This record gives sequence, structure tokens and C-alpha cells, in this order.
Amino acid sequence: MESLPDIGPFRRRLEELAAQMAEPSFYANPRRAADVTREHQKLNRLVEDYQAYSRLEQEEAEAATLAKDPAAGPDLRELAAAELPAIVKRREALQQSVLLAMIPPEPTDSRNTIMELRAGTGGEEAALFAADLVRMYQKYADAQGWKVVPMSSSVSERGGFKEAIMLITGTDVYKQLKFESGVHRVKRVPVTEANGRIHTSTVTVAVLPEAEEVDVAIDPADLEITVSRASGPGGQGVNTTDSAVQILHKPTGLIVSCADERSQLKNKGRALTVLRSRLLKLKEDEEHARYAAARRSQIGTGDRSERIRTYSFQKNRVTDHRIHLVLYILPQVLEGQIDPFISALQKADYEEKLAALTGREYAPPAPANGGDDES
Repeated sequence: MESLPDIGPFRRRLEELAAQMAEPSFYANPRRAADVTREHQKLNRLVEDYQAYSRLEQEEAEAATLAKDPAAGPDLRELAAAELPAIVKRREALQQSVLLAMIPPEPTDSRNTIMELRAGTGGEEAALFAADLVRMYQKYADAQGWKVVPMSSSVSERGGFKEAIMLITGTDVYKQLKFESGVHRVKRVPVTEANGRIHTSTVTVAVLPEAEEVDVAIDPADLEITVSRASGPGGQGVNTTDSAVQILHKPTGLIVSCADERSQLKNKGRALTVLRSRLLKLKEDEEHARYAAARRSQIGTGDRSERIRTYSFQKNRVTDHRIHLVLYILPQVLEGQIDPFISALQKADYEEKLAALTGREYAPPAPANGGDDES
């Protein structure tokens, strides 16, 4: 029987929160009070479940002993043996619940999200696939009841996206989308191919939790802001004013551009939103490196060999290489039905964190049929 981690640190934290809630000035800051109250309720449930688990553990041991006790009557031994499976089932379910509650929460999971998609290897075909992915995420967001706000884009000659940045707002957006970060690879015959050959192209996807001003302090002296005239289609007047904004964050070298709006002020505001979220993501990656930092922060160079997911049009197949999940539902996926991948990735993440919590070695899912056949 696998024992649970020590409950001591959680009890001590519960006592700290109870002391804070007893302070006369506790409700002076309603937002902080709400956060502390929610954490207190969660920890209180955890401690109660842990105590219930301990009682079931004792019941299980007593029933197992009684079922094998030769000194007990046959009827009593039979009754104990009959009750044992139900006790074990309840104890195992409660054990899983307690372990999940012990996993440190991700403070950004409830945040809105900025998604950045960029064409990688493959030229025009990569830009066209970037447009397919933008549409896929928009459809998924619509199905979740989220709102998608375009922030910035650069359109290719055939109507694809060299780059597209969008803000997605709603409930638990980052929690659902954070595992989409990485290189997405497509195998298909491009519209630009005259001889019917299959090409391989890539798109990089970055998923950033939307930052609030209190999360990241930006010194105006660290910013170099450049304005210019917006180019391309956009209606009367878009090219006659200096509305396009580029911001360089000198300490990190991050550069953000926005030219979608006619208003310089609006473009500056959107560019600062993106910059703030990128800086928060850098900070988050440093703090949470022990939890698969590579998966969250490294999307590589866009090279074909660096991929998290492959979309194979000839085989109607989508393969997620991190968890070796292969599904033959490509048309549905491109219509925004990506829940099977999101659910599987969340499950794998939970299992990895549970392994770390209990000191076990994490065993990632094995490739189906010996491999994912997407080399």
C-alpha cells in the first residue's frame, strides 16, 4: 500500500491562513481576503480527506487481518472478506483525490491567454498552415464560449499568416491551451506544388498567460518605442498616420510590434499587453523549471525535427509526439475539436506531478505499436 506524503506542511499552512483570517484588518483588502478564503477552504478539505483516508487505511488493515484470523468465526471472516474490496476502492479513490489536492496550483491557469503563431520552415505553405491553426484555435475558443481578439498579424502573399497574435479571454483559458506551445508540423501536398509531392512544413505556437500590471513591473526607461506608418490593407486613412508601434524592451531584447489599429494609442496598448505577457512567461518559466520547463518555454527554431505534433493529411492522422497519442480525426481537429489531445496532455501532466510528489520515477506513455511512425 503506497503511503501519502506528509500532511504536516499543509496543516501548518492552514493554521497560518486561519491566523490571517482572524486579523481585524483581514477584509480591508477584498481581493486578498477572497484569495486567502479560497485557499483556506481548499486546504481544509484536503486535511479532512487526509483524515478520512487514514481512517479507511485502518479499516482496511483491520478487515484484512480479520478475514485471515483463524480465531474468528467463519461468518465473521466471510463478512470481513466481503467488505474488504469496497473499503479498498474507497481508500484508493480518496488517495487519488488527496494527491491531486497536494499538487501545487498553477497561479496562471485561470488567466486569459495570448497566442502567438509564426510560420516556420516551409515558406508560403507554412504561412498557409499557420492560417489553418489560427482558424482551429478560433473554433475551439468559440466552442468553449471564449472571446478571441486579434492583436497583430502579418499576412503572406496567398493569404496565410507569417505571424498572428491573438488574445483569448474566458474561463481557464491558459489551463486548457498551455500545452499547445511548441512546433506543429504538417505533411501534405501544398497548393504551391505542381507535381503532387508531399511537403513538410512547420508553425511555431507560443502560449502566454496574460499579465496584469501588478505581475510585471516595466520601467519606462527600459523601453524604446518607435512609431511608423502602417502598411497594407486596412481602409481609408490607415496609411496616412504614424499609427504602427514597435516596442523594444532593452533588458531582455524582446521586440513587440502592433499595427492592426488606426490609433497609435491602441496599438501601443496592445503591444504593451503582449510585452507584459512575454515577460511574465519568462518569469514563470524560471520559477517553474522543475515542471517540464522545456514544454512550456522552448518552441525551438521551427526546424522540421523539433515538433510536438504532426498533422498528416495523406493518412488523415494527427500525432502528439509528447504522449504518443495517434488519432485519425484530422478534419475534426482542424475544425477545432482538439479536446482529446488537451485532456490526454493534462492527464499526463497530472501523472508526472503525482510521481514527483510521491518520489516515484515518472514513466511517460509508451508509443503505440512501438512508435508513432512520424519521424
